[in-house]
Amino acid sequence: MVAETDLAAPERSIAEEQEELISEFAFFDDWMDRYQYLIDLGRKLPELPEEFKRDEFKLKGCQSQVWLVGERHGDRLLFRAISDAAIVSGLIAVILRIYSNRTAEEILATEPDFIRDIGLEEHLSPTRKNGLGAMLNKIKAEAQAAAGG
Repeated sequence: MVAETDLAAPERSIAEEQEELISEFAFFDDWMDRYQYLIDLGRKLPELPEEFKRDEFKLKGCQSQVWLVGERHGDRLLFRAISDAAIVSGLIAVILRIYSNRTAEEILATEPDFIRDIGLEEHLSPTRKNGLGAMLNKIKAEAQAAAGG
């Protein structure tokens, strides 16, 4: 079940949320601190109910286990996800912060440039990049379906 508080419209636009995230990561000078911040973000993810930890919700293309669930609530899409890997959970937290609880149009219109701007593009292993790409593809596909395309 999704809590009513999770369904409230976001306070910031998707662009403002991206800028805030980029600023947060810019605060850290070295990548070990940024990785630790990413891990800390992942630890704050809400637990995913066991009913969603099934193969139909498991992402392909991720080395670690990742379950991603999308639900429509009015004109917005709410995503929930979890991983068994700490850094991947942090990546999930970042992706959900930008794309969850947004309209399909907002999601489709927003390229994940923040990933490059944070520096994740050059600091993730190839397998984590593949997993990140799989998450983004799934979110975009759900938004495309919700938009009727």
